[in-house]
Amino acid sequence: MGAIISASRRTDIPAWYADWFIARVEEGFCDVPHPRVRGRVSRIPLTPEEVALFVFWTKNPAPLEPHLPRLDRRGYRYVFLYTLNAYGREIERGIPDRAGRIASFRRLAARVGAERVVWRYDPILLSARTGVDWHLEQFSAIARALSGSTSRVIVSLVDFYRKTGPGFREMERRGVQAERTPGERDLGILISGLAATARACGMEIRSCAEPLERFGVEAGKCIDDVLIRRLFGLTVGPGRDRGQREACRCVPSRDIGVYDTCPGGCLYCYATTDAERARRAAARCDPASGALVRT
Repeated sequence: MGAIISASRRTDIPAWYADWFIARVEEGFCDVPHPRVRGRVSRIPLTPEEVALFVFWTKNPAPLEPHLPRLDRRGYRYVFLYTLNAYGREIERGIPDRAGRIASFRRLAARVGAERVVWRYDPILLSARTGVDWHLEQFSAIARALSGSTSRVIVSLVDFYRKTGPGFREMERRGVQAERTPGERDLGILISGLAATARACGMEIRSCAEPLERFGVEAGKCIDDVLIRRLFGLTVGPGRDRGQREACRCVPSRDIGVYDTCPGGCLYCYATTDAERARRAAARCDPASGALVRT
């Protein structure tokens, strides 16, 4: 059996690089620079025989949607991890409006099936503007809109990394001061409330790399061997992906993305530290090139 291909934790390939991705599928490979070792490039096979499953991580799959029949005809399996929240342009500067993304989510689920489109309400950023009540209200509105279009929602709290510092400082200039350590009481009200809403809307709720069992949310896997077996009859694994952070429970995959190439402009993002560099990368991308960016 082939590899699970992540497209991608490092950039939003469906939103910004759909033409490049389909060109790579047609040619049967892509070249991926090592994220830490300059000059090291891996050639990743992308033929139907070498790919067990594509996992599309995205906030806007619309540019990829016209290409899905081509993937279907060639026998590729795929699922979507669709991030959809309500922060707006002051935090997610280059993301389409929520109404359009809800419509896109529903359209995609109608095409491929609700189980193959997993909702990610991620990351949960608590601040004076985006507090517990705000999240409960926004989550409820989105969950009601997506009821019947997904069977699972994954939640996680925002992470603070050294490289996300400039983004959080920009948030502060925009009047959004993120809480680094939410209080246990507030966290309990929030997570238990999200869980109750999800279940009322027919969704199972899981956490991503967060210990939230004490609030009634089971630890989950974004790339989940149990779900993959149920959907496609594939047995994948074994074990967790050692290339991810310690709390991540996902099964192994190969990522074909490149850091600092997503022009989405989300201020909390760990994958883009230089917005201008990301915009230049998207503008220069050549679908005929084996690599997403020139190395």
